[in-house]
Amino acid sequence: MNENISDAREMKAFLNGTFATMDQVLASQKAELRQHEIGSVEFVGRDIARVSGLPNIRAEEMVRFAGNLMGLVFNIDPEEIGVILLDPSEDVQVGTEVHRTERVLDVPVGEGLLGRVVDPMGRPLDGLGEITSVKRLPVERPAPAVMDRAPVTVPLQTGIKVIDALIPIGRGQRELILGDRQTGKTAIAVDTIINQKDTGIISIYCAVGKKSSDVAKVIAELRNYGVMGSCIVVVATGEDTPGLQFVAPYAATTMGEYFMEQGRDVLIIYDDLTSHARAYREVSLLLRRPPGREAFPGDIFYIHSRLLERSTHLRPELGGGSLTSLPITETEAQDMSSYIPTNLISITDGQIYLSPVLFNKGILPAVDVGKSVSRVGGKTQLSAYRSVAGDLRLSYSQFEELESFSRFGTRLDESTRRVLERGWRVREILKQGQYKPLRASEQIASLISVTGGALDNVPTEKVREVEGHVLRAVNEQLPELCGRIESGAKLEITDRDSILNKVKVAVAPFEIVEETNADY
Repeated sequence: MNENISDAREMKAFLNGTFATMDQVLASQKAELRQHEIGSVEFVGRDIARVSGLPNIRAEEMVRFAGNLMGLVFNIDPEEIGVILLDPSEDVQVGTEVHRTERVLDVPVGEGLLGRVVDPMGRPLDGLGEITSVKRLPVERPAPAVMDRAPVTVPLQTGIKVIDALIPIGRGQRELILGDRQTGKTAIAVDTIINQKDTGIISIYCAVGKKSSDVAKVIAELRNYGVMGSCIVVVATGEDTPGLQFVAPYAATTMGEYFMEQGRDVLIIYDDLTSHARAYREVSLLLRRPPGREAFPGDIFYIHSRLLERSTHLRPELGGGSLTSLPITETEAQDMSSYIPTNLISITDGQIYLSPVLFNKGILPAVDVGKSVSRVGGKTQLSAYRSVAGDLRLSYSQFEELESFSRFGTRLDESTRRVLERGWRVREILKQGQYKPLRASEQIASLISVTGGALDNVPTEKVREVEGHVLRAVNEQLPELCGRIESGAKLEITDRDSILNKVKVAVAPFEIVEETNADY
C-alpha cells in the first residue's frame, strides 16, 4: 500500500514538472499569422502545367503538387504562371492544389555523392540508400568573376596520344567534343575519366537525354576500371521529363563547384548538350515562348554560356581549385556550322572534331587534327611534349595534303615519298584502342620512335605491334627517365637519344632489310 502511494507521488511530481516546463516554453512563444499561398492547376500538358492563384511567386521557384510532385516556375504571366514538371505528369490533374516552397531548386553536395548515381535533384538511382549530405546548394549559381580566375597552365592528361600531343587540354579549360552520331564521342570522354584514376581528380559524368542502356554501359565500365569511387554520375535519360533533362547539367556543375571551392580539381562531362538544347526547346514551345531559328528560343545561346562559364581555374587565394568541362554535341552530316555546334564552338576554348570518314576507315580515335584546336595551346603541356610534338601537327597536316594529291597517280620524287612513308607511320602510332589510356612517358616514347625515324624501316601494318615492344622496353629499362617526364621535367637531347637507342633495339627484329620499290 505504501509503495503505491509513493509511486503516485512520484508520478504527480513528474507531471507537475513537465507541465511547468511546457508553460515556460509556451510563454516564450508568440502567436503569429503566416501567409501560405495555395494555387490550383488550370491546365496540364505534356510535362508542363499552367497554374493560377500564386500572386507572389518568383521566377525559378520550386512548387509542390499533390503527391509530393515537384515543378519549377518558368513563366510568370499576369494571369497565370507556367511550370515545367520535374516528375511524371500522369498524377497532376486540373484543379490539383499547388503549394509554394519559397526556395529555388537545390541539390545535395559533398563527399557523400562520390561513387553514386543520382538524378538531377540528388535522389539516388543506384539502390545504395539515401545520400549522406549536410549541405545543399542551388543549381543556378553565378560564374566566378574574371578577377577570381587564374591562367590555365596545368595539363589534364586524357591518356589519348592524339589529344595530349596535338590538342592539349588544361585544368579549368572548356574543350568541346563534336561529331556525327556513333563516331566515338562518349568513348573519348570515358577514356579521359579512366585516365584520372590515380590523379586525385574528381570526375562527374552528366548524361542528358541518353538511353538507359547506354548510361548503364558507361557506369559498368567505370566500375570495371576502378574509377567509380572518385566519380559522380548524374542521369536524366530520354524517358525523363524535359524539365529534368534541362536542369541536369546545372545540377552536375553545382556538385562539381563544391569540390572546386575546396581547392580540388574536377572534370565534368556533359553528354550531350544537343539533347539539352532540344529539351529546352520542347518546354519553351509547350509554354508558348516565341521561337527563333530552328524553333529554338532566342536565349538558347545564354543557357549554354551561363553553364560553361562556370568552368574555370580559381586563383590560389581562393583555393586554386579547377573545374574542367568536356561538353559533347552532335553534328548532322558533318555540318559543324549548324546552330547549336557553332554556338558551343564560340563559347568553348577549342574543339575536338571526330570525323565519320576516319571512323569508317578504322582510324580510331577518329580525331580530325585539321579541324580540331585547343585555344589554350601548349602552355598546358608537359615540357617533354613541346620538344617532341612541336612540329608534329604541321607536318601531319602537310602529310594529309600530300596523301590526297598522291591519289591522282602522279609520279612522286624521293623526298615526297619519304614524307608519305613517315606520315603513314605517324597515323598508325596515333591510333589507340578504347579503354587503353597511356601515361605521358609512354606517349612520349611512342612519338619519339616515329618522329626520330626509328620506325622508318618497319612495315606500316606492324607499327602497332612494334609499339607494344617499344613501350615495354622503355618502361623496364628507363624507369627513372619516365618518372622525370611525368613530373614535368624538360626532355634533354641525351634523354631523347636514350629513348631512341632503346627503341632501335626493340624494333630491330621487325625491320625490313631491303625495301621494295612501291608503285605510286
